[in-house]
Formats: sequence, structure tokens, C-alpha cells
Amino acid sequence: MKVVFHGANASTFYPGFAELLEEPHELVLLPDHLDSNADRQDYASADVIIGIKFDETFPTPRNLKLYQVPGAGYDGIHVPELPVVAYLCNCFGHEIAIAEYAMCALLSRHVPLADADARLRKGDWKYWAGGPSGMRTELGSTTIGILGYGHIGKAIAQRAKAFGMGVQVANRSMPEDQSQIDAFYEIDNFKEMLANVDVVVNTLPLAENTTGIIDGQAFANMKQNAVFMNVGRGGVVDEEALFKALKDGLIEHAFIDTWYQYPTAPDAETFPSRLPFQELSNVTMTPHMSGWTHGTIDRRTQTMAENINLIGQGKEPINRIKR
Repeated sequence: MKVVFHGANASTFYPGFAELLEEPHELVLLPDHLDSNADRQDYASADVIIGIKFDETFPTPRNLKLYQVPGAGYDGIHVPELPVVAYLCNCFGHEIAIAEYAMCALLSRHVPLADADARLRKGDWKYWAGGPSGMRTELGSTTIGILGYGHIGKAIAQRAKAFGMGVQVANRSMPEDQSQIDAFYEIDNFKEMLANVDVVVNTLPLAENTTGIIDGQAFANMKQNAVFMNVGRGGVVDEEALFKALKDGLIEHAFIDTWYQYPTAPDAETFPSRLPFQELSNVTMTPHMSGWTHGTIDRRTQTMAENINLIGQGKEPINRIKR
């Protein structure tokens, strides 16, 4: 089969990929923009495409058996344009990395290592044990509210519990395993949870029924000293409502990793929003990095190679997205 890696994101998974395949296949690297006739012909003749974007502007892959998204979110795929006979699959493996990002961010609020280091280099012993000025708070004395209880939500809950945090969850359905959960809410009633937690973490994907659901009323329902974190999708959170909540002090701090504007080229200087979040002191901004680790790459590569092996055997691939 011809396996096309479309774009910079997909090309990350190319090294070592052939060694994971049971049969020899033709592997082709294509750029994000299919400008040449050769590139468009390779795309159109692909049996498998690994990529993050597909719409009516791309050539129709007439032989396509599998469109494999090298991640969880598939909001960049215009599903109706895919050939009906092709499988559409995604993959995960990023939940460990994202959970570590989340805990690192939250711990930084309670264990000010950077500030302690900077002060001591100047002879300032503010955090010295025994002194009244440097006593810290503890992460374990807080409660986290997690929106969405899929791969990411479960990994965060497990680690939060290990630190002694209370865990509340809002999800579409009641999880079978509730051992990590202290309180559960239907996702339609998630705003009832917000006043009861100190930290709110969004892990929801972007879909028609999640777009903008974390709105001005949601932020108004949160505690004034609440910390908000978005490791799901930017569009789940109303852009203006988030900016206003931070600017007006409705919440204390935010860690934002998923955004509203992204670079159109690898070296393009791009602000992540049309609003000046970079001017706010109570937000920590990161460039959609929470799940991007060597471990994530390895786990996803294994999953995608296995799907190609299954297709080659005439079997159904895993993580199939129902149309």
C-alpha cells in the first residue's frame, strides 16, 4: 500500500515507522501545501493518509482505505469529503504527558521553586522553614474539577488523587470506574460543579455541542481564587469570556495550552488570540505543548502502524471514528 505522511505534524512519526509494519509498504512524505502536480498525484493515489487536515481543496484519494489522524482531535478533518469506504481513525497516547503538564502547572502555584531560587541568589531567605513569611500552601488541600473523563481526564484524576486532591468530574456518562471520583455531574450540569472546586480543567474535544460551552456564566460561577486550565481545545472556551474573566479578576489564574489562532508556517510569529492575553499577568501561556513528548510519539507511532497492519490483514482498525 502507499502510505502518505501529509504535513509537518505527520512527518514527525515517519522515522522508524517502516520497521513496525508487517509488510513492506511505500512510504511517502508530503508537505502541508500540495503545490506540485507530483505531490497532488501522490496524495490522490494514497491507500493510507496520516494527517491532521482534509477538506474539499485536497485531491480526492480514490484508493483510500484509511485516514489516520496522528492525534485525538479530528476537527481539522471535513469528514463528509472522505471516501465513504475509508476508515477514519484517531489515536491517543498523549494523556500521560498532558497529566504531567497539568500537575507541574498546579504544583508551581504551591511550590515556588523559581522564586525561592531567585531570592536566595540575592541573599533573601523568605521561604526559610521557621519563618512566618514564607509558608506555602499545599496542592493536596485543594479540589480539582475535570470537564471530560476520557483518556486525559482519567490520567489527571489519578495523579490528582495521588497528591491528595479532591476530584470532581463532569462527563456525558457515568464512568464505570468511579474509584478516583468524589463527585459526578452530567456534562449539561457542569456549571453546578464550578463553585465547589478550586481548579477547573477542560479536557473536552471541540465539537458542535462543546463549542463555547465554557462561557461568561461559567467563569462567574467559579471561585474568585479559582485556577482554570485548558488542555482540551481552545474553541471549547469562549475567547472573550476567558479574557474578561482574567482581566476583571473573576478568577485568579489560568494555564492555557490550546488556543484560537495558530501559525500558518513553522517560523511565523503568531499571537495565539486576537485578544492581548500576553498583556495579562495572571495567565501562563504555552504553545499547545502539553502532550508533545517522546513517549507520546512512540505510543502513537505504534498505534498507527498497528492500524496499517490490521488493514493489510483485512481487519478493522482500532480507534475507529464512527461517521
